[in-house]
Amino acid sequence: MGEAQFELHLIDYLIVVVYFVGIIAHGVYVSKKRGGESDDYFLAGRNLGWFVIGFSLFASNMSGSSFVGLMGGAYENGIAIYNYEWTAAIVLILFAIFILPSYLRAKIATTPEFLELRFDVRSRKAYSIFTILAVMLIDVAGALYAGGLVIANTFSFLNIWTAAAILALIAGIYTVLGGLAAVVVTDTVQSILLILGGLLIFWLGLQEIGGWSEIWNVEESKQHLILPRENDFTPWHGLWGVTLLSFYLWTMNQFVAQRTLAAKDLKNGRLGAVFAGFLKLPNIFIMIIPGLIALQLYPDLETPDLAFPKLAFELMPIGIRGIIMAALIAAIMSSVDSAATALSSLVVKDFVQPMNPEMSERRLVIIGQIATGGFLAFAAVYAPFIGSFGTLFGYFQSSLSYIVPTMVATYMVGLAVTWANGTGAFWTIIFGLAVGIPTFILKEVTGVWDSIGLPDIHYTVMGTILFFVGIALNLGISAATRQPKKEGVDELVWSSAEARELLTKVGTPVYTSPLLWGLVLLIATTGMVIWLW
Repeated sequence: MGEAQFELHLIDYLIVVVYFVGIIAHGVYVSKKRGGESDDYFLAGRNLGWFVIGFSLFASNMSGSSFVGLMGGAYENGIAIYNYEWTAAIVLILFAIFILPSYLRAKIATTPEFLELRFDVRSRKAYSIFTILAVMLIDVAGALYAGGLVIANTFSFLNIWTAAAILALIAGIYTVLGGLAAVVVTDTVQSILLILGGLLIFWLGLQEIGGWSEIWNVEESKQHLILPRENDFTPWHGLWGVTLLSFYLWTMNQFVAQRTLAAKDLKNGRLGAVFAGFLKLPNIFIMIIPGLIALQLYPDLETPDLAFPKLAFELMPIGIRGIIMAALIAAIMSSVDSAATALSSLVVKDFVQPMNPEMSERRLVIIGQIATGGFLAFAAVYAPFIGSFGTLFGYFQSSLSYIVPTMVATYMVGLAVTWANGTGAFWTIIFGLAVGIPTFILKEVTGVWDSIGLPDIHYTVMGTILFFVGIALNLGISAATRQPKKEGVDELVWSSAEARELLTKVGTPVYTSPLLWGLVLLIATTGMVIWLW
């Protein structure tokens, strides 16, 4: 990667070091301040406000696949990658208004726990195992790969293996010590750094290419959000598949949803989710248009994932480079710390505590800390192999498109149909794993799918097909194995009466109404889609 070698000066190194020391010190401080209860460690005492929830949701989601992944994706495919952002805003509205109430009424600590309350323990265990594997191999490893890629190109004496290991070690220290309470505060700081750093790159890049009108001097297919059916990145008929991925990430993935489960009350949880949706919309300026700028300035990069670091180190003056490097490390570590916390909570809350209900709170926390360290170590070893998948963003989206649609179908059926039962849910999850993983390997990894003449189906469309198959399978098996309705199901399934009450009650004071802000977000998102169409 010789032509992509980046240079820092002494002041830049000092800024990065001060930042690292600061977040580790904060983890130590929180570890001394927090109580000994497991909820204090895994859910920050269920006392988070909307402001912190929103920033932490944004930072957790936008880290591993943000600066590096989104900018690299825009470099290669244009602004169509923004489809993954505006659909997330829509899903966050639906989550805040329709789904979060069921979660908080159930007082769950993990999203798989909802499946046990709604269906049965088999569904919870199966989905929890899937989530642990997905978060470790996709979220944690992806974030470490992104960080390792940039750091290895900045510090010539490090390779990507060593760089990933260092990131895992530092994130592990403050996460293991402080738990979710440490993570959400550092995420808030890191979100602000991330936004300011991205805007600075956008502004300087704009000056470098000669102004706003020059941004669009790229090929026609990279200038539009909605692409034709034959496009091989995000065809218009694959947008439902894109929305399914957003639904999984924001409503079912413990890695992200854990923040809303820790809300002090429903109103704060809802406002935090909607606030995160507002934070997603400016990503067109912070992370996507800079990819087009990089394409014009550096059209021959070895890999698209180097678009962000190339811009940062070529355009930034000495001193500012250190701030941007800190912002990058902050962004990446937000994904690492969030995912590690989610993994430890899944292990403890879904497996250890149910098997040993008398275990002390202190021992539960210790087991969670050990699990955090173990997962980070494994992900650091696996991370460098992600480079064989092309772009980081492609790795994230294609892998999830084959596996999560049937999981989404299970949650949607569980939230909407009272007579759906645990047998239908469990076998739908098993079907998703048994079919989705081999299909992903045959089609996206080995190319066997194409070599034997099977139809060329885009992965977003494949996700849509699997989703509807999952719904049909779940309902079909549930209908064939009718069971008495489980106690408490009515509190977890949405009713028309609850929907009417919610949609006709704005609440007071009006300016703190989640419904009102959700409507504003919907209008803003629609405007962005029309503008970029």
